[in-house]
Amino acid sequence: MATLRQLEYLVTVIDTGSFTRAAELLHVTQPALSHQIRALERTMGGPLVERLPRSIRPTPLGRAVLPHARATLADAERLRSAARRTTGLDCGELEVATVYSIGLGVLPPVLRAWHRQHPGVRVRLREFRHADELRAAMAAGQADLAVGPLPEDWDGPVRELGVEEFVVVLAADDPRAATGPLPLHALADRPWVHYAPGNGLGEILDRACAAAGFTPRSAVRAEQTAAVPLLAAAGLGPALVPANIVPPGFDGAVLRPDPPLRRPLAAWTRARPDPLTTAFADLVAERACVLPEHIRALLG
Repeated sequence: MATLRQLEYLVTVIDTGSFTRAAELLHVTQPALSHQIRALERTMGGPLVERLPRSIRPTPLGRAVLPHARATLADAERLRSAARRTTGLDCGELEVATVYSIGLGVLPPVLRAWHRQHPGVRVRLREFRHADELRAAMAAGQADLAVGPLPEDWDGPVRELGVEEFVVVLAADDPRAATGPLPLHALADRPWVHYAPGNGLGEILDRACAAAGFTPRSAVRAEQTAAVPLLAAAGLGPALVPANIVPPGFDGAVLRPDPPLRRPLAAWTRARPDPLTTAFADLVAERACVLPEHIRALLG
């Protein structure tokens, strides 16, 4: 297999027309240069340069190989330049893993600010149904950074973002809509707007209802997390949702459950994050929208 060094030697020898001049430009000895050219010729299956009394010239094989050698060296330089620019936060690509609700309710302000500050850096968002899937994806190296429920025993930097609050959503004209903090057992006889199987929020609802002494019946199970508060506001049944996915101007009733239901959120990376990942983690810690102002106003 030809090496980049051998290809660079070949191109320099042909461009200068001299082993002596090429060795000077490359800061190597002429015997070392000749040795690398011979090794490349063995790899290519024949002579690449013809040694003349006062110069050299490429053989037909050498002329065939030369444009590919130049292209390979140019690609390698572009790769090095991309790496340098990424280190300087000018360009590159970040893979960010999260769960559905966080991508909907927490990350948009972060992504908006990141795009303004680093327009040359693309962000690929990988969304998962469950926090276990999120952690497994990070452990498998499928993303540079994760944003989601606080992980346990994670071997790497973890930045706590705050505590996410869950709310009960009802139709605006529901008799329970004006009752203030609402015990979940008061809704035990209602069919609920539930989540599709595999969605981690469905497990949270089931556990909260079990703690309140009942198992929730399903009026409908929604595949899309964003649809759940809308279906509840339409009167299909109560829903339990992260407060940050409730949009501004929402026309349903939003109540705090009694007792409150909360979970801590965090951003985490593997043990040695690169500068680009670290910069994104810093911005998440600064801009993550864990409890939006319009929800604070609704909850009082």
